[in-house]
Amino acid sequence: MSQERRTAIVTGAARGIGAAVAKRLSEDGFAVAVLDLDEAACAGTVDAIKAAGGQALAVGADVSDEASVAAAVDRVAAELGAPTVLINNAGITRDNLLFKMSVAEWDSVMNVHLRGAFLMSRAVQKYMVEAKFGRIVNLSSTSALGNRGQVNYSAAKAGMQGFTKTLAFELGKFGVTANAIAPGFIETEMTAATAERMGVGFEDFKTAAASQIPVNRVGQPEDIAHTASFFVSEGAGFVSGQVVYVAGGPKD
Repeated sequence: MSQERRTAIVTGAARGIGAAVAKRLSEDGFAVAVLDLDEAACAGTVDAIKAAGGQALAVGADVSDEASVAAAVDRVAAELGAPTVLINNAGITRDNLLFKMSVAEWDSVMNVHLRGAFLMSRAVQKYMVEAKFGRIVNLSSTSALGNRGQVNYSAAKAGMQGFTKTLAFELGKFGVTANAIAPGFIETEMTAATAERMGVGFEDFKTAAASQIPVNRVGQPEDIAHTASFFVSEGAGFVSGQVVYVAGGPKD
């Protein structure tokens, strides 16, 4: 970190992986904009950061809406400082088998993940280019390799990887890196909801998942936060366009 405090935006940061990443970046010395669809839902993350001595701002925004994104980024720049770190974490699931999947289920997942990452990155990159420093971290998933019942989510998460690599090509000469993290099974409200939808107890669901993971445990949001912390660091300036599977074992 430079002596001047940098500002980071973490989308989908009200809970789960996003909240863990926001807290970790605060520990690393960043001022953090905690962005989520519901600004009030960000209070827990913001309060935790402030209680630990950090600087944070709750921001409500729909990442799939161009005007909402522009307003949110302008507010962050005005109240926290020019954002030069962006974590595109916001995401939803609308799982269904292909023959039952509605257009609305397809579009909503694409809009939050891909359109959201595009709009946020486009809005923030000007601050990075001006500062001659920037870090973009996009959340992909092991589902990018294919997962039954997730044709929309898998396509979106695979798209995030191509998006990341192209950002690396376009923005590298301005001192901006772009990388992706592809989590495996992470214990969050989202995976708990998946277990419930499948009619399986969450503890049994986690045990079954852990048995298929080489390190013999499921992941925690903090596992992803550690990886994000590395990618946004000064020392990661020669790492760009990469996809790291944080999944407790190798993935193709």
